[in-house]
Amino acid sequence: MKVEVDWKGGKAFEAIADSGHKVMMDASPAVGGENRGSRPMELLLMGLGGCSSIDVTMMLQKSRQEVTDCKAVIEAERADAIPAVFTSIHVHFIVTGKGLSEKYVARAVQLSAEKYCSASIMLAKAVDITHDFEILEAD
Repeated sequence: MKVEVDWKGGKAFEAIADSGHKVMMDASPAVGGENRGSRPMELLLMGLGGCSSIDVTMMLQKSRQEVTDCKAVIEAERADAIPAVFTSIHVHFIVTGKGLSEKYVARAVQLSAEKYCSASIMLAKAVDITHDFEILEAD
């Protein structure tokens, strides 16, 4: 896996992945950024959310659960001092479907966190990550 990060002036950079997809990043306006893209630390959380959500939905589908939506709401705290690393991360899944089993959803969330989500497992080596979920019945 390889990415290239290209300076776009000011404090903005564009990342280009092997897949050809691009992401704009910029520093916070508080430190001179122009809000031209996501902050790098936001992208870490987005990656965590994407990785774990893919796992959860795939496992539920393999378990023949009728999932119609899955949202991961991620909240994180950061250290006040530099480096402003994450000190805690909480991932809350909102899984919507028809007749979803709480047992299957709980197991999918646990397996993603402990076995399958590379982003979650890597970040958990440096920060406390907690997970929970709620189930909504689809119309």
